[in-house]
Amino acid sequence: MSDRTTHWQNVYATKGEAEVSWFQDSPTISLEMIRTVSPNHDAAIIDVGGGASRLVDALLQDGYRDLAVLDLSANALDAAKKRVGAAASRVDWIVADATTWRPAKTYDVWHDRAAFHFLTDPRDRAAYVERLRTAIAPGGHIIIATFAPDGPEKCSGLPVQRHDSASLAAELGPGFELVETRSETHQTPWHSMQAFQFSRFRRRS
Repeated sequence: MSDRTTHWQNVYATKGEAEVSWFQDSPTISLEMIRTVSPNHDAAIIDVGGGASRLVDALLQDGYRDLAVLDLSANALDAAKKRVGAAASRVDWIVADATTWRPAKTYDVWHDRAAFHFLTDPRDRAAYVERLRTAIAPGGHIIIATFAPDGPEKCSGLPVQRHDSASLAAELGPGFELVETRSETHQTPWHSMQAFQFSRFRRRS
């Protein structure tokens, strides 16, 4: 088991869903962006680093039928499955590291809130982007949310690589077009404030 996997297994084994700084009762911006790019409920959507996020609940409630959630931590996915209940059988739950995962299909939307910014090693970021290129169909959309340049330097005791839309565009390369950027001031469960940015890209056909 990698150090990264061990860390996140421990986090989700020892903390409740609402006891982590990135907890959102309602993932508003993520939902708005996904609804904008995928009004068709047959769109294949993957939430990378989704953990125990409530995004999958909201997408199921919206009527999306082709959903996947990928995370390093089986404990996180188990927590999400229990919360979702019977509808969990309609989701593809993938225990994997996004830097080494081998996608078995292509997706129309790749969503990542607060996973990519933990990749502080350029080699890990390059490996992540390689998987993303394999997994996203031409014309598909990528939504990546990270701490903004004025956001925290650490999260969950780990250093992070903060980004803006320009640095993310440089990581993804010329095959992706920046479509939209939004800012969010996220309030943690203990009421501290964190600056996030959300960038949406489209894979060029």
